[in-house]
Amino acid sequence: MGRYLFLFIFFLCVSCGEDYKPKPKAFLRLEYPEAKYVTSNLEVPFTFETNLLAKKISLKKMQAPTESYGVNLEYPSLRGTIFLTYKAVGGNQKNLESFLRDAQKFTLEHTKKADEIPVTPYENMQKKVFGALSEVKGNVASPVQFYVTDSVNHFLTGSLYFYARPNYDSILPAANYLQKDIIHMMETISWK
Repeated sequence: MGRYLFLFIFFLCVSCGEDYKPKPKAFLRLEYPEAKYVTSNLEVPFTFETNLLAKKISLKKMQAPTESYGVNLEYPSLRGTIFLTYKAVGGNQKNLESFLRDAQKFTLEHTKKADEIPVTPYENMQKKVFGALSEVKGNVASPVQFYVTDSVNHFLTGSLYFYARPNYDSILPAANYLQKDIIHMMETISWK
């Protein structure tokens, strides 16, 4: 009888608790500050607006057959950098064709790892800025690339890199944030 009383009390205590409810999986939610833009103040043949989140902007004049510059916009909080390369076309159609071919070839090199590469053309007739933005989806080293030109004197190409192993799901929030910065940069470029 003592055994039954013990079992009865044990089941009574166990059954009085709340029902178990499985908890949903948690996902990391990354929120970035609203972008605040300022006009660049660099000694290059173009201006653009950059996000204040870009803490370090470095400029390097490069040796090339034409006037060339490298500009790096570093985002330490996102662990990424936008690399810009400017090349003077100099009115030479062959230079322009070569620069366009190189920019498109660079994007196509990612087809081995990319799931898809949607390309969005860009055109601003008033500022004479023409180009394209490529969003490279998948586990790739550079998820966003672009180029812009005035078709006569200026050619600018850019690509986004992160200081992390390419994992599309992990870098997607930061890549989307910086892609908006790149689009804003394309929209605000003015040739000198």
